[in-house]
Amino acid sequence: MRILNGENAGRYDVVVVGSGAAALTAAATAARAGQSVIVLEKSELLGGTSAVSGGMLWVVDNHYARETGLEDSRVAGREYVEAVARGRGRAELLDAALEHGDTMLRFAETELGVRFIFLDNFPDYRQDLPGAVTGGRTIEPQLFNYREALGELAEYVRTDGRHPYTMQEYEDWGAFTKFPWDELNARQASGFAAKGHALISMLLKACVDNGVHLAVAARAERIVTGEGRVTGVILDDGTELEAGSGVMLAAGGFEWDRALADSMLATRLYTMCSPPSNTGDALRMAQRLGAMTRGTREAWWAPMSLTGGVRDGEPIGSLLRFERQGPGSIMVNRHGQRFANEAQNYNDLARVLHSWDSANNQTLNTPAHVVFDQSYLERYGVLDHRAGQPTPDWLIEAPTLQALAERIGVPPENLAATVERFNAHAVDGVDPDFGRGASAYDRYWGDADNLWPNPSLGPLQYGPYYALEVVNGAFGTCGGVATDGRARVLDVDGRPIPGLYAAGNTTENPYAAGYPGAGATLGPIMTMAYLAGRSLAGQPVGYAQREAVQA
Repeated sequence: MRILNGENAGRYDVVVVGSGAAALTAAATAARAGQSVIVLEKSELLGGTSAVSGGMLWVVDNHYARETGLEDSRVAGREYVEAVARGRGRAELLDAALEHGDTMLRFAETELGVRFIFLDNFPDYRQDLPGAVTGGRTIEPQLFNYREALGELAEYVRTDGRHPYTMQEYEDWGAFTKFPWDELNARQASGFAAKGHALISMLLKACVDNGVHLAVAARAERIVTGEGRVTGVILDDGTELEAGSGVMLAAGGFEWDRALADSMLATRLYTMCSPPSNTGDALRMAQRLGAMTRGTREAWWAPMSLTGGVRDGEPIGSLLRFERQGPGSIMVNRHGQRFANEAQNYNDLARVLHSWDSANNQTLNTPAHVVFDQSYLERYGVLDHRAGQPTPDWLIEAPTLQALAERIGVPPENLAATVERFNAHAVDGVDPDFGRGASAYDRYWGDADNLWPNPSLGPLQYGPYYALEVVNGAFGTCGGVATDGRARVLDVDGRPIPGLYAAGNTTENPYAAGYPGAGATLGPIMTMAYLAGRSLAGQPVGYAQREAVQA
C-alpha cells in the first residue's frame, strides 16, 4: 500500500475499497460530515471504470430541468425505468435512486464542488416506451484542469487518453473530421480533462480538500468482523485497517475474471474497455460474510471492435458508436444481412449479438461486421483512422462488395442485395426493415449536415468498401452484492450486515437489466454512494440544501 497524501493512521472511521465515482462520492460525502476516511485502490491509478467513461449522469426530475422549464416527474421516470428494466428491478433500490438522485446532484455541486453541464436535448434511449423524454435527464461534467487542481496527484488519475471535449461541443462540431484538433491538443497539453476523467478529478479534489487519504497498490483481500459487525479490512500485504463506522465496497465488477464471468453472465463476453483490475474482489469479500447476490447475469453491454487498444497491459475493445450510427454505414450478420437498427443504443444492440441459432447450434448474428464505403470514410473517418492513411490491420478493405463479402465470409449475393435494398430506402430517409432514424435518439447521433433527408440514413455509394468486425463487449458487469435502499449490504436472509455498505458495479444496480439513458450507470451509482456516505456518517439522507453554485 502506498498512501499518496499523508501517513497511514491505521484506524479510520470509514474504509472505502475502490476509487471510481461511487467510491469517491461515498468517501467525500462521509468526510464532509467529519468522518476520517481512506480510499484503497488496487491498481496504480485512481478512478476505476468511471475515469474512462463518458462521465454522464442520468437523473430524473433534476433541478436543471425544472429551472429550464422542461416537464419531468419521478412518476414518469419510474414508469420509464420499469419498462426498460422489464419489471426485474427491486422497488426499494429504484425508489432510492429516483427519490434521492437530485439531492445527490445538488450535494455534489454545493458541497463537493463538482460542476456540470445540462444537456437539454439528449434523448432517453428508448423513445418507444412510456415515460421517456426527448431531453432533460442527462448532465455531464464541465471541463476541468486536473493538473492545476490536483498537483502531483494528477499523475495518479486514470485516463483513457481521449482529447478533452464535452458532449455539448460534440453536438456543435459533429463528425470527428470537423473537430478543432489544434485547440483540443492545446487543452490536453495544459491539463484539462473532460468526461469521466473530469468527473473523477473533481471528486478527488473534493476528497483531498476534506482530508481523505488516497492509497494505490492497496488490494483489500478480506473483511474483518468483531462483536457482530464489520470492523475493517486486511490487505494482501498483511496490512490491517480498522473502520470505526464501517467499510464501503465500491471496487467495480467482475468482468476481468474470465472464469467468474463465464459462470455468471448470461452470455459470453468477448472484450471489455474497463480497467483489468475489475476481477470481483469486493464481491468475493462480501460473499465470505454471507452476502446476498443479485443481478449477476447482467453487464453494461456494448458492441465493440478489437482495434489494438491496451489498458494496463491488457487488450481492450473500442466502443462503436458513430461508426454504426452515421449515415452510410450498416451492420450485417454471418449471412450478409442486416439484423437490427444499427443506430439504437449500444446496450440493446449488443443484446442482439447474444442471439442463438438453436437449429444450427451456432450464433445467429455473429460474426457481425459494420460495412461502409469510401464516401463514408472520406466524410467521417472510422475511429481514429482517416481517408488517405494506410488501412489498419483491424479494418478489412476490398475494391467491390463481392470481394468484401468473400473476405468476411458472407454470401456475396446476400450482401449485394442487402446494400441495394438499404440504399433504395436510405435516400428517401426511411428504413422499413428496422426503423432506423425514426426515433429522436437515432437522429441525435446522426449527421445534421447529411445530404439525405434523415440524419441517420445515407446510401453506400462507391468503393473501395470496408468492414469492421463487431463483438459482444461491455463497460463492466452491473450485478453483484445486494443492498437495501441505504446501500447497506444484505445477507442471504435479506438482513443488513452491520457496518458493511456497497455501491457501483460491485452491487446489484437499481435499474436492474435496464439502461434508460446516457448516464444511467453513474447516476444511480453515485446516488447510492451518496446515501452510503450519509449513513456511514450517521447523517440523514437529506441535507440543508444551499442554493446550487453554478459556474
